[in-house]
Amino acid sequence: MKFIRRFYLAFGVVVALASLDACAALAADPADAGLVEHGRYLATAGDCVACHTTADGKPLAGGLPLQTPFGAIVSTNITPSKTYGIGNYSLAQFADALRKGVRADRARLYPAMPYTSYAQVSDDDVKALYAYFMNAVAPVDAATPQTGLPFPFNIRLMMAAWNLLFLDGKPFAPDTSKSAEWNRGAYLVRGLTHCSTCHTPRNLLMGEEGSRDLGGADIGGWYAPNITSDVNSGVGGWREQDLINYLRIGRATNKAQAAGPMAEAIDHSLRHLNDGDLRAIAAYLKTVPALHDDADTRPAFAWGTAADDVSSIRGAELPKDPNQMSGPQLYDAYCATCHESGGEGADNGILPSLFHNTALGSINTNNLVMAILEGVHPQPNAPDLLMPGFANELSDQQIATLGSYLVQRYGNPKAQVTPKQVGELRSGSTSSFLLVAARVAIAVIAALVLIGAFFIIRQWRRRAV
Repeated sequence: MKFIRRFYLAFGVVVALASLDACAALAADPADAGLVEHGRYLATAGDCVACHTTADGKPLAGGLPLQTPFGAIVSTNITPSKTYGIGNYSLAQFADALRKGVRADRARLYPAMPYTSYAQVSDDDVKALYAYFMNAVAPVDAATPQTGLPFPFNIRLMMAAWNLLFLDGKPFAPDTSKSAEWNRGAYLVRGLTHCSTCHTPRNLLMGEEGSRDLGGADIGGWYAPNITSDVNSGVGGWREQDLINYLRIGRATNKAQAAGPMAEAIDHSLRHLNDGDLRAIAAYLKTVPALHDDADTRPAFAWGTAADDVSSIRGAELPKDPNQMSGPQLYDAYCATCHESGGEGADNGILPSLFHNTALGSINTNNLVMAILEGVHPQPNAPDLLMPGFANELSDQQIATLGSYLVQRYGNPKAQVTPKQVGELRSGSTSSFLLVAARVAIAVIAALVLIGAFFIIRQWRRRAV
């Protein structure tokens, strides 16, 4: 009997303790749920899904090849899988990967993962991100292909030296002379939304040029434009509401529409941000130190007027050689249906006007060419309409003829589109120069280090004697 009484007593204690634990867990749930949801929002702002999810893959399971001038870097599985993902990461290890580019096994990440920007993220936000990834992301037990860059870029330890040169590990420090809105915008632009990753040019070692912050850069054939406060070269001529509209729906009437990597950033990330954060980003961008290009004599959106050349060529016999088609003939065949015969667009700007359009008003015509080649493809459930790509229908000469006609008739007459440019953008061959230049730069630096080490050792030996 004593044994039975002791058994039930012990059982009762266990049940009571379990009940207390359950009550404590229930009491903690609202706070934990809030932390997880905050982390979800931050992960969306950071656009993690864009790089870590393939077109037909499971969310955040990695495997997406990210093209760089040095080869493809394959994104990793960042689900909480304990076998293939980050499920075994501690908070400290997660923070090191996010802000220092160092994995749990101490291997170095490549800066295709924008840890140089994420270094700005606060400790509290790192905790929220960690809570989200560990508790709300479905684990995917699937391996991803290994990144295989050519020598010497396959030596990950090189990133330790690269970080000494280009990683500022200090978290964001608010500017007390600025408003809370400005500081929030600065925190987002410099940190989670990592705008400089695309919009800041890079040197031969692929480090961001701090003196040209947000001054415009090439990225995968596309051109991420100058978004400093300069009136002509940047977004100084945009109203804050124009910027908010662009970030929210990928379109600013009589100014621009998003395509390529920017359209992806809007679809996956920016359109999901709350109004306060979008306004803060816009307010901050309007104050970024201006960077001006003397070639920009007016804002890119301020060029062009309506012009109808279509009616004069309809009914005329087309040349037997398609490469001999004129600009108006190509425009009539491939553009006029959506953009109208005069280039004015339709549906209240959803089909955009070709004049007062940054894609045609910029001296750099890469985005115009890339839009013709690849089209504009919104993500599922994202707003806006589809523009098809014509890479399989139009030759380099035809696209050059069409592009040149478009900028001359509706955009900046000083801009040019050439068959060589189209061919390079179509093939991606423009990256080969960067690969060679970077290898030369690394070889020169290595030689200088060896020479320096030689003289130091020789001097040390002389003193020892």
